[in-house]
Amino acid sequence: MKNSEHPFTTLTPERVMDAVESCGYRCDCRTFALNSYENRVYQVGIDGGAPLIVKFYRPERWSVAQIQEEHRFTLELASHELPVVAPLYGEDDVTLHHFAGFHFALYRREGGHAPEFDNPEQLLSLGRCLGRIHRIGAVRSFRHRPTLDRVTFGVQSVALLRERFVPPEYLANYTAVSSDLLAAIDTHFAAPDAVKLIRTHGDCHSGNILWRGNGPHFVDFDDARMAPAVQDLWMMLSGDDDAKRGQLEILLSGYDEFHEFDRRELRLIEALRALRMLHYCAWLANRWSDPIFPATFSWFNTSRYWEAHIHELREQLAQMQEPFFEL
Repeated sequence: MKNSEHPFTTLTPERVMDAVESCGYRCDCRTFALNSYENRVYQVGIDGGAPLIVKFYRPERWSVAQIQEEHRFTLELASHELPVVAPLYGEDDVTLHHFAGFHFALYRREGGHAPEFDNPEQLLSLGRCLGRIHRIGAVRSFRHRPTLDRVTFGVQSVALLRERFVPPEYLANYTAVSSDLLAAIDTHFAAPDAVKLIRTHGDCHSGNILWRGNGPHFVDFDDARMAPAVQDLWMMLSGDDDAKRGQLEILLSGYDEFHEFDRRELRLIEALRALRMLHYCAWLANRWSDPIFPATFSWFNTSRYWEAHIHELREQLAQMQEPFFEL
């Protein structure tokens, strides 16, 4: 597929406004593209009302059932007065709409800034919110959305990159380090007691949390999936091991007020980090036909990139050979 033929190239401002107006709103001709790569997200001005956010889902990524399950999860959380940004119901009492070949959803606009993960008060608040989210997430399982696991994030990612993207001069080194990394991931996940999987946000980094007033608002549940609870915690940690321990202790002191965290999951942090590294590279490769990716990530798939990426994987492998992270 040529870049010019990608479906998202048909999302002109006029088509975006037509989609919003198909839900009963009247646009005031102001549209503003927001920072989004996986999907396309716009702020659209509404005549006589506050602007709305419209999110067009990437075609063929999620099924209708999977998107609706994401919506039900966020609406369930919102019904418990949790600070999540859930989709709006339309006139037909549904949250997922269809227009010109795209599935899309509407959201209220929420302001805010990224949280400060080195701020103890904010970490405590984030921990409390995640404890409440996971308490509800543990009540039942997703039926349609996938599980974060070694195969989908690791094995499939490595196979795609080896077959189609890794330059020949780097293939032997990439094959060796990725194979060792997958084996190390198996070691971290291997335990007498099975890891409990719950419904999670799945991509809980600072870009998906808006801090407004005295608390956080969690946005973009597009990657919601079954995963260990620690998946929504580890991306908030930074610095050396002592700094991470201090941050984690604060997070969990708030988390445990509402939902008990299984400390055995701490052994999964570096394995989850490794899976994210492998999956992120494969994500860029899978999306290369979308014109926004070569334009934004022009450094990807260059010799310099592969040299640095293999080095990072080796460093991560060395980290995973250290003792498991503990409090």
